[in-house]
Amino acid sequence: MSTARLQETARALVAEGKGILAADESGPTIKKRFDGIHVESTQETRRDYRTMLFTAPEAAQCISGVILFDETIRQNAADGRSLVGILQETGIIPGIKVDKGAKALAGHEGETVTEGLDGLRERLAEYATLGARFAKWRAVYRITDRLPSPACIAVNAHALARYAALCQEAGIAPIVEPEVLMDGAHTIERCDEVTETVLRAVYDELALQGVNLEGSLLKPNMVLSGKDCPEQAGVEKVALRTVRCLKRTVPSAVPGIVFLSGGQSDEDATLHLNAMNKLPGPLPWRLSFSYGRALQAAPLKAWAGKAENVAAAQAAFLERAKANGAATQGIYA
Repeated sequence: MSTARLQETARALVAEGKGILAADESGPTIKKRFDGIHVESTQETRRDYRTMLFTAPEAAQCISGVILFDETIRQNAADGRSLVGILQETGIIPGIKVDKGAKALAGHEGETVTEGLDGLRERLAEYATLGARFAKWRAVYRITDRLPSPACIAVNAHALARYAALCQEAGIAPIVEPEVLMDGAHTIERCDEVTETVLRAVYDELALQGVNLEGSLLKPNMVLSGKDCPEQAGVEKVALRTVRCLKRTVPSAVPGIVFLSGGQSDEDATLHLNAMNKLPGPLPWRLSFSYGRALQAAPLKAWAGKAENVAAAQAAFLERAKANGAATQGIYA
């Protein structure tokens, strides 16, 4: 696939006023979400829930792409249409999560490395035939006084870069997701320091592996105070710190940065994104969203596994999607 096609996909995913729905929850994660609304997690309930999100009227006005799980990219809705086909009909780009999860990093207690490179070339070729135009791989970094270690930073940056190169070989635009976790009592200053170090390592490796930056996107954490930090940074400080950190580390060739919500409340994730897009001066890349829980918590609760609640759940989903679409333009009120 030509680099022009990869770049076209990456740009389309960060089109003005639009962002990405992350609907790529693994089996255990979606079970946990369904347990919260007392619905059994089965192939059928997962299919029905995701069909409800994907068929929400007007979703394509503010959702550019959807990250799918392996099960979902192969599923058909109850009416027989493929879920990928439903997205394509509305102009939403299908994507796929391809990593195999974060596993314990040998010799480094409390740290992880994301696995899934074995057989990835073959899996990407199949996903391309199933309609995927972009992919996602998540690396996870925990903050303490001494973590993340240089080894954790290096090994995850290398894996992210190898994944991205394999994606582009298969004609699939990679989303690179290095997530510095909110868990802990660290200050916003410590998060800033760690995030900058992680992103520098990631972009060094992407350059080494020959990844075409114009045909890729970054999905980072925002620079935030740790969840348990007694002093929580305000919205403006988060916006200023995050944008400054990204300007120091992310090349201007990257077309867009799609933030993860990472445990923030729905409203906080929207307010922080909006504040970044309201900062004075031009930015070299678009700032958008790739939210999972921050887009899904409200519709999941409204749906509660009942067919008669589909319209209300879709309305709740659209409300969150439109709010974040506005935040990508700095016009959320």
